[in-house]
Amino acid sequence: MATPLPVFHFQVEWGGTNLGFTEVSGLTIENQAIEYRDGLSPEYSVRKIPGMPKYSNITLKRGVVPADNEFFAWLNTNNLNKTERRDLVISLLNEEHAPTMTWKVKNAFPVKVEGPGLKSTGNEIAIETIELAHEGLTIENG
Repeated sequence: MATPLPVFHFQVEWGGTNLGFTEVSGLTIENQAIEYRDGLSPEYSVRKIPGMPKYSNITLKRGVVPADNEFFAWLNTNNLNKTERRDLVISLLNEEHAPTMTWKVKNAFPVKVEGPGLKSTGNEIAIETIELAHEGLTIENG
């Protein structure tokens, strides 16, 4: 029987560069159901057939690093006429740091960048968040 993998050992490859993130969420694929019934159907119910896949936005979180505003710069370069899209590879790693599961994200672009919540009495690391829309997600084992 296979042992389930822990979620704390992963990497995000961003254009050939590995970036350290504290959290990745939104690795979701959903097939939307299409309902159909024609008037001559002898059944009084609707047929359901698989429709187009729908991909959730992916959220990445990381600690704020001084003088690194890459997320904000990327967000500000995107507009209606020009969008800079990037492919991402998110890998869940084993004890030998080798990928055991890989999610490949196609044509991602930022839709939201959120700076850290600031609190004068806080004792936490400043975390920034980037939310990415994309056009496809594939999953591979090994």
